[in-house]
Amino acid sequence: MREKRGTARVLLECSLNDKMCLVQGEQYAVVIVPTLLVGAFLVLLAVILWLFIRGQRSQRQRPRLQGVASMPVSRGQTRKAAEPTGKVVMPLTETSVESFLRATTPSLAKLQVPRDQVSEVLEQIHKGSCGNIYRTTMITGDPPKPKSVVLKALKEPAGLQEVQYFMGRIQFHQYLGKHQNLVHLEGCCTERLPLYMLLEDVAQGNLLSFLWTCRRDVMTMDGLLYDLTEKQVYHIGKQVLLALEFLQDKQLFHGDVAARNILIQKDLTAKLCGLGLAYEVHAQGAFSATRTVPLKWLAPERLLLRTAGFKGDIWSFGILLYEMVTLGAPPYPEVPPTSILQYLQRGKIMQRPSSCTHTMYNIMKSCWRWSEDSRPSPEELCSRIEAAAKTADDKAVLQVPELVVPELYAAVAGISVESLSYCYSIL
Repeated sequence: MREKRGTARVLLECSLNDKMCLVQGEQYAVVIVPTLLVGAFLVLLAVILWLFIRGQRSQRQRPRLQGVASMPVSRGQTRKAAEPTGKVVMPLTETSVESFLRATTPSLAKLQVPRDQVSEVLEQIHKGSCGNIYRTTMITGDPPKPKSVVLKALKEPAGLQEVQYFMGRIQFHQYLGKHQNLVHLEGCCTERLPLYMLLEDVAQGNLLSFLWTCRRDVMTMDGLLYDLTEKQVYHIGKQVLLALEFLQDKQLFHGDVAARNILIQKDLTAKLCGLGLAYEVHAQGAFSATRTVPLKWLAPERLLLRTAGFKGDIWSFGILLYEMVTLGAPPYPEVPPTSILQYLQRGKIMQRPSSCTHTMYNIMKSCWRWSEDSRPSPEELCSRIEAAAKTADDKAVLQVPELVVPELYAAVAGISVESLSYCYSIL
C-alpha cells in the first residue's frame, strides 16, 4: 500500500510540474513572438527607407530637361539622339516670365515682327484654350503692304508654365519650317507681354464647313466654287498626304487628321492645321492627359491606348476620304461613339457610301486594316490616288440633299458643338 501511495504521489507531482512547465512555455511564447514580429517590421521599414533615399539621390544626380519625357517609340518611328535645333527645350534655371523671355526670345530673332506693324483693329474669330484668336493685318514686304494674318494672343495674366507652352509652340513652327500644305508661321511678338503668334490666314475656312456648304444650292461665293467632284476629292486628299509625308520625314505624326483640321483656299489648296498633338509628342514625348480626340477618327491601336504612330494617321485619312465623298457626314452614323471599339473588334468597317466609287472605297479599306503594318504609307497612297485621279469623274458633282444640323452632327460624331463653331468662316 505504501508503494502504491508513493507512486501516486510521484505521478501527481510530475503531472503538476508538467502543467507548470506548459504554462511557463505559453507565457514565453506570448512575449517572444510579438517581439520578433516587431523586430522584423522595423528591419523591413529600414530597408524600404534606404531604397527610397537611394532612389531620390540617383534622380537628383541624373540631369533632366523640363517638358521632355521618355517616349514609347512605335515601330517605324525613331527619334534622333541629338537634334540641336529641333527640340523645344525649356531652361530650368528661369524663375520668372521676364527672365524666361530674355533667355528664349533671341533664338526667335528672325521671326520677330515690330508691334507697330501689326494693326490694332482685331476681328475675334475664336476663343482658344491659350487665348483669343483674331484676324488682323500686318505690314510686310518691300515696298510695305498690308497682309491678312491670324493672330493668336496668349491670355493674360499668364504664368511661367503658360508662357513656356506658348513659346514652345512658336519654336515648334520654327522647327517645322514651311510646307505648301501646312499652315505656316508668319512671325511673332515675344520680347514682352502680351505674346502674339502670327499665322497664315486661310480666309476661306475649314474643309468641314466647305463640305457642308457644298450641300447647298450655291454655285459660287466670293470666287470659290462650291461644287465638288470625285477628282477634286483626290486632289485634296493628295495634298493632305503630302503634308503627312512631310511630318513623317521629321519623325512626327499629326494625331487628329479630320476635315475640321484642314483649311481650304479658293483654288482648293488644302492646308493641314491642328498640330497641337504633334507638338506635345515632340516636346514632351506623350499627349497631355487633357488632350482629347474624337473616338470615331482614331485607329484601333489608339482606342486600345497603345503607342501612337504614323500609321494611325493613315487610318484617319481613310475617315477623311469618307467625310469628303459624303460632303461632311459623320463617320459610323449608326454606331454610338462609345461603342466604336467594340464595332471594330468585330471586324466591321463602314459600308461604301452611294456617292463613292469602288476604286475610292478600296483605298479607304486599305487605310482601315487592323494591323498597322498592313496599311499603306503616305507615298503608296499618293501613287494610288494619282492613278485613280486619272480616270476619276470630273464632271458629276457630288450631291447630298440633307443640310447639316450642327447639334445632331455633334451628337453622332461624338464632338462638342462648341468645337464646330471654329472656322475662319465661309458660311
